[in-house]
Amino acid sequence: MSGILRQSDALAPAAIRVLGADALAPYAMNHLGAPVGADDEAVVQQALAAYPPGPDASEVSVWSYRGLVEASHAFLPGSAQHWPPPPEAAAGWVGSDPWPKLSHRVSQLAALALPGLAPGLAEQLATRTDDLSRGFVRAVRRRDWLQAAGLGRWLARLPDVPQTLGLDSGLAFVRQMGGGDPRVRLHAVAAQRFYGRGW
Repeated sequence: MSGILRQSDALAPAAIRVLGADALAPYAMNHLGAPVGADDEAVVQQALAAYPPGPDASEVSVWSYRGLVEASHAFLPGSAQHWPPPPEAAAGWVGSDPWPKLSHRVSQLAALALPGLAPGLAEQLATRTDDLSRGFVRAVRRRDWLQAAGLGRWLARLPDVPQTLGLDSGLAFVRQMGGGDPRVRLHAVAAQRFYGRGW
């Protein structure tokens, strides 16, 4: 990572903050034996220090930051003492949001759909797979490929997704139609690599 986003680059911390946990997705693939570069750790530490969520931050912003902290603990464990504790993040919206609003928020948090991250959030979302499936279909119909890809990535992680959804063919279609957007491609590839969905 540090070969692309160097610590001396002023934009590196902002880029990592925007990517969130996905900045460490390559380590999630093989973190048991993958060497961790000191520069990678330094760049992530810089992003966490520079862009913590403020007191008025949205739930999405807090969860995104929490996901990057969790990913740092999970995938860069050699320097665990340097990482801040994950901030508290409210999740009452999972149960109370109507499905269109829920789908929008969940798609924005697609980076948290990495294995092992945000287990409490994943457990709550598992109770609303029907609503997320409805949001996925709606996003595809509206050609909102980014929202569809983010929702599809979460659905790939969650259990008991309705078979009638056709998630694999749906994700493949979303990747084909929206793959020109690197964010869409990222979510589709993550669903494939981590959960074997969308082939």
